[in-house]
Amino acid sequence: MSGWIDISQRLVKGIPIWPGDTPFSYQLSWSKEESGSVNVGQITLSTHTGTHIDAPFHFDEEGKRVIDLDLDLYIGRVRVLHLPDPIQIGIEELQSKNLKGVTRLLIRTDTWIDRSAFPHAIPPVAPELAPYLQEKGIRLLGLDLPSVDPLDSKELPAHHALTDHGIHILEGAVLDGVDPGDYQLAALPLPLAEADGSPVRAALKRLE
Repeated sequence: MSGWIDISQRLVKGIPIWPGDTPFSYQLSWSKEESGSVNVGQITLSTHTGTHIDAPFHFDEEGKRVIDLDLDLYIGRVRVLHLPDPIQIGIEELQSKNLKGVTRLLIRTDTWIDRSAFPHAIPPVAPELAPYLQEKGIRLLGLDLPSVDPLDSKELPAHHALTDHGIHILEGAVLDGVDPGDYQLAALPLPLAEADGSPVRAALKRLE
């Protein structure tokens, strides 16, 4: 037992995706029988499939691409908070929480129960939370949700507010059963030079 907790969505056929986005698929390009030596697979997926990070270019033409992001954001100490079934994620919901010394924050909401289907609605992040988190020193916000904004939003106010305040975004984490507390986080994006986002293999290890 390594002690690491996998908080990634499994990349399997039928994984729920943003409506209209690219479905995930994996197939063999070469089989061992065909090649005589190896199986070689091919994957097709959106950069926002499953557990993933958003680069600012996702919603800002002048924003940083994945390759430009600071890797330190995605590996290191993280605090997990449990906010069961909130209406939104705002200052009021976090005011009573101890965020002293926190750089990376994961919020478990338990509102995306059926992981086999894309949710109809989610509790959004209130844009005014961004300066509050920045003041606390937080630079990465992760959620067990597919977005930080309402699913029908075109303006994406939380995405923009978080980025404007130096906070990066991790979406689609699987935090079911993860107890609140401090952990080591590893959720590194792929070195995609031009991309607007990247799937990650996200994992937590409890700190004593």
